Amino acid sequence: MRKLRLGIIGAGNIGTRHIGIITEGLAPDVELTAIADRLEEKRLLAKQAVAEAAVFHEGSELIESGECDAVLIAVPHYQHPELAIQAFRSGLHVLCEKPAGVYTKQVREMNEEAEKYPNLTFGMMFNQRTDCLYRKMRELVHGGELGALKRMNWIITDWYRPKFYYDSGGWRASWDGEGGGVLLNQCPHNLDLLQWICGIPSRLRAFCHEGKWHDIEVEDDVTAYLEFPGGATGVFVTSTADAPGTNRLELTLEGGKLVCENGKLTLWRLAENERVYCNTVRESFPIPPHTIEEVETDGENPQHAGVINAFAANILRGEPLVAHGSEGIHGLELSNAMHLSSWLGETVELPVDEDLFLRHLNQKRSS
Repeated sequence: MRKLRLGIIGAGNIGTRHIGIITEGLAPDVELTAIADRLEEKRLLAKQAVAEAAVFHEGSELIESGECDAVLIAVPHYQHPELAIQAFRSGLHVLCEKPAGVYTKQVREMNEEAEKYPNLTFGMMFNQRTDCLYRKMRELVHGGELGALKRMNWIITDWYRPKFYYDSGGWRASWDGEGGGVLLNQCPHNLDLLQWICGIPSRLRAFCHEGKWHDIEVEDDVTAYLEFPGGATGVFVTSTADAPGTNRLELTLEGGKLVCENGKLTLWRLAENERVYCNTVRESFPIPPHTIEEVETDGENPQHAGVINAFAANILRGEPLVAHGSEGIHGLELSNAMHLSSWLGETVELPVDEDLFLRHLNQKRSS
């Protein structure tokens, strides 16, 4: 059976994890044929892990080598669109790590380039979409049985990082190297899930505290208020300094409340649509009748291996992707809007003014 010849660009923390998935046999449709990294020590480790793979200094060299059919891009964020565009032009399929890029303007260019090659597969590494709990939440919200969304609250502070983490890579925690802090590094998954489940807000106001808890120049503490087109509101809170942290996603809908926390999904299901109940009940202090249930899921959560396997299956057999690459722009639009709102000190509309955002980002990079 033919296997997908994959090249991995970037053998750092996440690239090494992807290498392990393949060498451990968790991606049976994939053969790792090439690896690239700018650091000699990473290249040596990669060669030890996969002796038969060709090893390169630059991702561009790997792309032009002819050693692979597809690339998995796992390098610092600014380079994602540049390498993806080069890969498309060289006839290679692309699986891109999160985030898709640093600013939506460059990601839009990547998406437009991808559209020129409909025969090539373009995927995003949104592995949290494989989690059965989030998949079930999306199914319940989009299925309509619980009515319209009224409110979302996500406190996602279990991203604790010590000083050592930020010191471990020269590109980390800087505007010029990483393009942001917790929103760009830790939260792309959460921001993708937020829009995947709840939709894109129409406007938001954010407070991004830069270097509040660590000696870094980017944000490590964020609180944002969101307004959605249908009238729902939301609050998104994240930090890399809360210990112990919390991961609680709560959605209130007309038909009940969903809470995802501590590895389970709980539903408070109302006996009647709250909007109907509110306008017809003849009591002053009622508690709407409801039941409480732990929502059953399929229990599957394949994470990174699931995304890689789906990517290979799409190329080899036409099976569905976990996330198409063009979808990477949506969560990034949220983080760009949060940054811009905080920098301007005001509420911003979505989609954001891409040129205005880029001007402010470049000011941050230059200073």
